[in-house]
Amino acid sequence: MAATRSLILSLSILLLLCFNAFCKETHDLDDEDLSFLEEDELEDAGSAHHGYEDHDFENYDDLDDFGDGEGEYPESESAPEEEIDESDVVVLKGSNFSDFLEKYRYVMVEFYAPWCGHCQALAPEYAAAATELKADEVVLAKVDAAEETELAQKDAIVTWVKKKIGPGLHNLTTAEEAELILSSESPVAVGFVENLVGPDSEELAAASKQEDEVSFYQTSNADLAKLFHIDPQGKRPALVLLKKEDEKVSHFGGQFIKSDITEFVSKNKLPLVIYFTRASSSQVFENPIKNQVILFTTLNDTDKFLPTFQEAAKDFMGKALFVYVPMDDEDAGKPVAEYFSIEGDTPRVIAFTGNDDARKFFLDGELTLNNIKNDGDVKIVVGNNFDEIVLDESKDVLLEIYASWCGHCQALEPTYNKLAKHLRGINSLVIAKMDGTTNEHPRAKSDGYPTLLFFPAGNKSFDPITVDTDRTVKAFYKFLKQHAAIPFKLQKPESTQKPESTQKPESESSSNKELKDEL
Repeated sequence: MAATRSLILSLSILLLLCFNAFCKETHDLDDEDLSFLEEDELEDAGSAHHGYEDHDFENYDDLDDFGDGEGEYPESESAPEEEIDESDVVVLKGSNFSDFLEKYRYVMVEFYAPWCGHCQALAPEYAAAATELKADEVVLAKVDAAEETELAQKDAIVTWVKKKIGPGLHNLTTAEEAELILSSESPVAVGFVENLVGPDSEELAAASKQEDEVSFYQTSNADLAKLFHIDPQGKRPALVLLKKEDEKVSHFGGQFIKSDITEFVSKNKLPLVIYFTRASSSQVFENPIKNQVILFTTLNDTDKFLPTFQEAAKDFMGKALFVYVPMDDEDAGKPVAEYFSIEGDTPRVIAFTGNDDARKFFLDGELTLNNIKNDGDVKIVVGNNFDEIVLDESKDVLLEIYASWCGHCQALEPTYNKLAKHLRGINSLVIAKMDGTTNEHPRAKSDGYPTLLFFPAGNKSFDPITVDTDRTVKAFYKFLKQHAAIPFKLQKPESTQKPESTQKPESESSSNKELKDEL
C-alpha cells in the first residue's frame, strides 16, 4: 500500500512538472513580443520578386497606348519606314463593297485604321498574302474604317451579334473532328460531360459567349476525351484548355459554373510567355493581371535565355504575366527597352507591379531559374521534389496546396509570403507551396484550395497536421511555435527595437495605423 501511495505521489509530481513546463512554454509564447509581425513593411508586390532593385518610373500607359488601338505607335528614329507593295490588295468603299463581294467567290476584307499599330504591323504580311493567293483566285481587300465609318460600323455590329447569338459551344462526335481541331485550332476549351444537353452543357455554353478568342467544344465520348488529355475514367464534368505552346494543356479544377469556367479560360488562354510585338501588346496592356515579369534580351540571345524564362513562368500562371521583349527589334522591342531604361545588350529581367502604382524591380544576379522565380522564402514544391523538401526529416515543413485560379489562395498569398520572409533565418523550418492542380503526392491530400498541412521534423511517416487557425502572420507563427518538433525563436528585427527616446509621438504613431496588417 505504501508502495502504491509512493508511485501515485511520484506520478503526481511528474504530471505537475510537465504541466508547469507546458504552462511556462505557453506563457512565454503569449508574452513574446510579436508586434513586429503586424507591421506592413511596404515592400514590393510580394516575396516572389524579392531581390529585385526598386526604381520608380512613369506610367506604362504612357507608351502611346499602342496596345489599345487609340494612339499612334511610338516611332523609332532609327527605324526607316519600309515601302510596302499593296498593288494586289483591293481598296473597297461603301459604294462598291456589296457588288465586289458578289463578283468574287473568295474574298477576305480587312477593316483598318491608318493610325492603328496592329494594322500597320499587319500591312506587309497582308500585302504579301494578297500577291501569293492571287493565283488561287482568292482576293484580299481592305476598308479604311476611319473613312468608311458607316460601312465599318455595320459590318462590326453584324459580326459581333452573330458571335453572341450563334452557337458558341460545338459538339464533338467523331475522331476526325477531334484530330482536325487538334491540328488547326488554338486555343480551344474542351468539356467532357455526361450529356450534351443539360446543366453542365448550359454552363459551358454560357462561358463560351464571354470568350471570343477561344473555341469551345464538348463531348460525352470517352475515347474523344482521351485525345484531348482528359482522363476518360475521371470525374465528369471535366474541362481542359489546349494551346500550341509548350505548356499545351491546362486542367480545370473549379466549380463547373459559368464564372469559374470563364475565369479559368481567361487566365490560361495566353502562352506561358508573351512575345511582345505590336500585335500582342493588347494581351499585355488589356489583361486583368497587372503584375508582369519582363525579360529583355537581344534576338541572338533568345534561344539561350527564353527556355529558362518559360520554365520559371509555370509557377506564376494566373498570377503574373511573363513577357519577352527582344530589345534590338526596331519595330516593337527597342521602344519598350528605351522606355524602361534598358541599355546595352546585357540580358535583364524586371518585375513590374502594374500602372496602379507603377513600380519596377530589376533582378540582381544571373538569369537562372531560381533567381527568376526567386523562391528563396517560399519553396516551390512539385511532384519530383516533394520527398526532398517536404519529407526531409531534419526540417519542420509548412505546405500550402493551392490552385492558380483560387481566389482564397490569391488572398492568402501576401500573408504567406510575409510569414516566409520573417522565418527565412530559421534553418530548421521550411515554408513551401505546391500547385495542387498540376502536382500530386500520396502524402499531400487536399479537400479544397488552399489546404495547409504541417509536417513535423522526425515524424514524416505519420499523417501531417492540418493547419486550422486564423490566416494571419501572427496566428501562423503561433501555430508553428506550438507544433514544431525543433524549437525555434524568432528574433525581433533590429529596426523595430527603438530606444524610448526615439519613439514617435502618439499623434504621429496613430497616423500610421493604416500601415498595420489586419491580423
